[in-house]
Amino acid sequence: MKISDFQKLMKDLYFYRDSERGILKTFIWLVEEVGELAEVIKEKKIDKKKSSEEIADIIAWTTSLANVLNIDIEEALLKKYPQKCSKCNSLPCKCK
Repeated sequence: MKISDFQKLMKDLYFYRDSERGILKTFIWLVEEVGELAEVIKEKKIDKKKSSEEIADIIAWTTSLANVLNIDIEEALLKKYPQKCSKCNSLPCKCK
């Protein structure tokens, strides 16, 4: 699935609720999911299933936040990370 496809899916599923909730509360949900991932990965033995679920939740909430902010994630990613390091212009990065 392309990022744009996932972003559209999240918009179709949740945009009304996300926009009603607002930017700040949507961001707080995202931060809570990051906290849940932190709890999973600080264990001695990391549960791959749980960490996978939390990463999926983080991506979903990040996408919801982008939708509320009217940000095209693919466009933002390609601008910020133009398929090479933005500092040294290399792939892979050769920065020290």
